[in-house]
Amino acid sequence: MTASTAIVLLTRDLRVHDHPALATTCAAFDRVVPLFVLDPALADLSANRTRFLHQALADLRTQLRERGGDLVVRHGDPVAETIRLAAEVGATAVALSADVSHHASRRERRLRAECERHRLHLRLFPGLTVVEPGALRPGGGGDHYRVFSPYHRAWAANRWREELAAPRRIALPDGVRVGRLPALPAGDSPDAASGGERLARQRLTAWLPDLTRYGDQHDDMAGDDTSRLSPYLRFGCVSPLAVANRAGDRSGPFVRQLCWRDFYYQVTAAFPDISTRAYRRGATEQWRYDDDALAAWTEGQTGMPIVDAGMRQLRAQGWMHNRARLITAGYLTKHLGQDWRSGVPVFFHWLLDGDVANNSGNWQWVAGTGNDTKPYRGFNPVRQAERYDPAGDYVRRWVPELAGVHGKAVHQPWRLPDQLRRTLDYPPPLSVPGTDPVWLR
Repeated sequence: MTASTAIVLLTRDLRVHDHPALATTCAAFDRVVPLFVLDPALADLSANRTRFLHQALADLRTQLRERGGDLVVRHGDPVAETIRLAAEVGATAVALSADVSHHASRRERRLRAECERHRLHLRLFPGLTVVEPGALRPGGGGDHYRVFSPYHRAWAANRWREELAAPRRIALPDGVRVGRLPALPAGDSPDAASGGERLARQRLTAWLPDLTRYGDQHDDMAGDDTSRLSPYLRFGCVSPLAVANRAGDRSGPFVRQLCWRDFYYQVTAAFPDISTRAYRRGATEQWRYDDDALAAWTEGQTGMPIVDAGMRQLRAQGWMHNRARLITAGYLTKHLGQDWRSGVPVFFHWLLDGDVANNSGNWQWVAGTGNDTKPYRGFNPVRQAERYDPAGDYVRRWVPELAGVHGKAVHQPWRLPDQLRRTLDYPPPLSVPGTDPVWLR
């Protein structure tokens, strides 16, 4: 009898543990070809994510080889390369983890059409979220939840799928050309984390003892007590379901963050234009467009220390504390009055965890055009700094020009005595015509 063969097209699911597409395909077929296609359409979006991706691919190849398989690497259009490989190895089926972005949806539609044309069976699997986008629907109609709290209640009460073990054995077809991974790119951020499933699982295990303190300490900007798992979740180096299961309490503050992640995936699945169009019906958008102010914000030179600290952490690490994300985004949109669409690509360029659903969804929330039930709320950066960086250690870490300013005075250097202020190589706060923020008085 002829051995059956299938392809698992990998995208943002770079792991072997709790991988529904890989596990199910390995159980159903004699030979399985894990395939990753380096898509030139995505090559220039972020040097940081490209480096992280290549590290994750190298680790995945090692794990697949330990199980008797390998990672097949191709360059080009993922759909064309999948169909071409299927013909080379005699595959009859293709497996793919479902995704929600415009790019992913277009790729899925094209792949489905080509699979039908070449008489290949295409099956989509869950795995990028804890609960699949679209699995939960609000009562009384509607295709998705627009407000987080009722979604969280339904999400926490929902019966989750079973977590799956990694395949014990993966058999490749004879003679398949696996291809080389390209040389590791440099990336833009010198202190960026490294990618890979092994590192993700190690990080999760090492951080779990701190879970009980998460509710009290996750907003401590200087303490840096968050899990830092977001880049690994973004590339699927660790299963979000596995993280939620190990964390336990579905209503706890950490698992609640995983629910926010799922929330924006189901929003994006229903509203794929989330990066370009205001989500909230009737949202008022009256933005300023000031290239100099945008550049100062991007480079961490606004004269607002807590904002500059966040933006400099972003550039150095390809990551930013979540509280700093709220403060910096709120400053750009609510104080500088800049279009949130100007901030989206800046974060997307630098962030290791940058993805369409969460990056754009959170930008819209802060800007008041998204899912926030209080769209006119603002973030007073000084008040936020004094609350979440009370001693000023986070600011001094990332804004060394202010290292000699002690205590919370570091958050308002414009209030320092003139003689001291003149010694600082640090700009005054940006001024916005027609505004007089209370924190600058």
